[in-house]
Amino acid sequence: MTARRPSLAVVGATGAIGGVMLQILSQHADVWGEVKLIASPRSAGRKLVVRGEESEVLELTEDAFDDVDVALFLVPDAVSAQWAPIAAAKGTVVIDDSAAFRLDPDVPLVVPEINPHAARIRPRGIVASPNCTTLSLIVAVGALHAEFGVRELVVSSYQAVSGAGRDGVAALREQLSMVAGTELGTQPGDVRRALGDTDGSPFAAPVALNVVPWAGTEAGEGWSSEELAIREECRKVLDLPSLRVAATCVYVPVVATHSMSVHARFENEIAVDRAHEILATAPGVVLYDSPGAGDFPTPSDVVGTDPTWVGRVRRSLDDPRGLELFVCGDNLRKGAALNVAQIAESVAAEFPRV
Repeated sequence: MTARRPSLAVVGATGAIGGVMLQILSQHADVWGEVKLIASPRSAGRKLVVRGEESEVLELTEDAFDDVDVALFLVPDAVSAQWAPIAAAKGTVVIDDSAAFRLDPDVPLVVPEINPHAARIRPRGIVASPNCTTLSLIVAVGALHAEFGVRELVVSSYQAVSGAGRDGVAALREQLSMVAGTELGTQPGDVRRALGDTDGSPFAAPVALNVVPWAGTEAGEGWSSEELAIREECRKVLDLPSLRVAATCVYVPVVATHSMSVHARFENEIAVDRAHEILATAPGVVLYDSPGAGDFPTPSDVVGTDPTWVGRVRRSLDDPRGLELFVCGDNLRKGAALNVAQIAESVAAEFPRV
């Protein structure tokens, strides 16, 4: 007996994450039957290559989900909020990368290395994938939690501009071209004056020759939506509703790959050698930790790779239950497309054998 190969739809196939998804579908074991590529009306009719074959992009309509077993939604929140329930009502299992359903109590939030079982219970027919910042640290933290029992996380992110989409990358490249070869960055406000008005940029301040300590939207009491997302999503994935989490999210002039400095406090005392063993053998994690030899993860080394890379692992100086670590993860791969693809592959395994 062989497994029936379920049909797949990629919604948002022409976007930045969609492009990465098509690469992943072509690189991973082929578990899919027909693959439909779907996008907005303005992108319909384009030809894209997936699994070595050219395919025409279809317009996003209700009929596009006919005979589709699994649909990957790689689109903005509003599009997912409107169309994911429509697809699910037709019997399609939706794997959604947007924020539209992440905190819905009837929608599982899944990281396959941590809670793969959660994907099987989907009363709304939808499975959500976490935010790219959450995914940059949760695989490593989840592995340590299984041994030591995490109780608190204090996180500072160093986020790539691609987290703000193609507009973020375009803004950085334009700003870099304007400051290249200058002596800007030595006087108060000189970069901002040289770059002029940033109203057309997705960032609240210049990102070239700078860092911007604000990602997301205003969420009250000085917190941003991105910072609260890390808090709530870590709690949901780890099934720790009282987990203490404080995050500060910062954009840095890096195109792709988020980095995070993490202070994790655990229920039990930490042995660094044991933490190294856990991280070195955890699925989806690469331990790269010999700082004296210059071995630690950086975005320029990690970009384009799938795992979460971990380095600078050390016990807190003033707390035997505390651990400090630095993590890097490509925000367009594991932080978006790869996690969605992994969830979808686990769902594909559920289809009956024929």
